[in-house]
Parts: sequence; structure tokens; C-alpha cells
Amino acid sequence: MVKFAGLNALTVFGLVVLLSSHGVGQVAPIVIQDAGGYFPDQTGNEWKYRGRIAEGIVNQIEDKTFVNVSKVTGTEKKDGVMVTAFHDTNPGDQGPTDSYYLRDVAGIRYYGSKPGTILERQLIPYQIVRFPLEVPSSFHQLDRNNLNMGLDLDRDGQAETVDVRATVSIQGQEAVTVPVGTYEKAVRMEAHMNLLVHLSGDGTRISGFDTMTLWLVKGVGLVKYIERQMVPMVGAGKDRLIEITEELEEASLQGGTVLLSRRKSSTHGVLTGQPLHHELFQVPSASGLGAHP
Repeated sequence: MVKFAGLNALTVFGLVVLLSSHGVGQVAPIVIQDAGGYFPDQTGNEWKYRGRIAEGIVNQIEDKTFVNVSKVTGTEKKDGVMVTAFHDTNPGDQGPTDSYYLRDVAGIRYYGSKPGTILERQLIPYQIVRFPLEVPSSFHQLDRNNLNMGLDLDRDGQAETVDVRATVSIQGQEAVTVPVGTYEKAVRMEAHMNLLVHLSGDGTRISGFDTMTLWLVKGVGLVKYIERQMVPMVGAGKDRLIEITEELEEASLQGGTVLLSRRKSSTHGVLTGQPLHHELFQVPSASGLGAHP
């Protein structure tokens, strides 16, 4: 998440009970049909996103825009598994990134990125989507303690350790409007991550979080995400707030290629699939704690 993808995916979380295990008095979840249609990954598929970042501390906000193009570049073997590769030109305004995913009947698993981080390499692979898609539903994504953060935030010559908690949930279906058009039944997902950093110098603990909301459309895929991060600044006495938004501006999809542009405002003619935008479900860049991510 902070990148999922982020990003960093972005974002990204405490332990939760799976809502798919409904009991007496609870409403049974609705199963979303053809779940794979929300995450197509044909080689050559390409999406262009218009992005915006607002960040700063209280009363000091910087606002800037960027463009990111995400494309399925093919498949390759990683850790003995054949995965699908995505290349993003500028996810979250962080520069080019390659990310790797495995999709099967159980859902989608994330297999890391290039360039990656020390923290990420201790967590992959991990689940980012579970099939079947049910509304509402939620699953515990990560719960790991005492990981090497790969950063020396307090400058004592030792890397800090960090605890990571993360969950992903399917919230419902609703209308969403982006530059490419309006979609009436987008699936809204949310990812939440909590980071608890243990400073090696004096044992102080500092916390941060990353929350991401994203909208997926059948036959189009990811059309929008909003990521919000709270990044504690070591020694500064203030927290840094960051909000990243990316919205679909156009897409070229394979398998009966259709070009979506700002002139189109409906889902007519598009195919039944789009990839999960990788940056939405990755572990946050550890550099976000104590410095700009």
C-alpha cells in the first residue's frame, strides 16, 4: 500500500473477524459475480491516471499534480512461480516501478516490486484480494512483529524495528465519477495499515497509518483511489499528513481493444477485465517515517 499499489500502496490495519462468516441476525454477504473481471491482466493493457498530492503539516500544505501510466508488460518467474508483471511510470509521484502479482481461484497475491525495500522483502508474498468477492467482507492481511525497517530514524547507527498490522475490506457498490466518465456500480474497497516503530536508541515507539479507498469497475478495473497517510516526523514534534489521489483518464485494453477517453462516459463496449493497480496494496515505503516517502 503505500506505494498497495501501493502504493505506497500506499496504504494499507488491525486484526478483524471475517464478515463472510455471518451468524444469526446478520445479513448474508452478497457475492459479486465474475470477480476476475475486475482485475484483468492481459499483456499490453494500459491505464493512464491523473494524480494529485496534498501534503504538509498543519497550516502548511503543498498541492501538486502528476501523471502515471500503468501497463501489463508480460509474465515472468519469481520464486518459482509464474507471475504477471506491471510497469508504472510514476505511481504516487514516486518514479518508475515494476510490480509482480499472481492471480488464481483464491484471489490475488503480491510478489514484490523493483525497486523494493528491506521491509517489503520480509513480507512478500501476501494476499491483497480474496475470491469470491463478497459485500460486505474483510480479511486480516498482515500481522508481523519486530521486522527490520531498514532505516535508522534516530541516527544511532542501528536500523529500527517495526510492527505491521493490515486489513482489506469490501465495503459495497456505488457510483463514482472520474475524468473518463461515471460508473454506477463500482466496487469500493478499503485497505488499512498501522505501523508501530521501535526506536533502537531509547526504546521510544512511534506510530503511523496508511488508509486507502479504491473503486473498481467490471470491465475497466481500477478507476480511482484515495490514499491518506499520517507520517510521524522523528524529533520534529509534528506529524506529516499526505493525501494521494489517482483517477483514470484513459485506458487501452486488449482482447477486443477499446480506447477509453474523457469523451466516453459509460462502460459500453469495454471488456470484462482490468488489472489491479499494483500500488494500491503494497506495504508503505518505510522511508515515510521520519522523511518524505
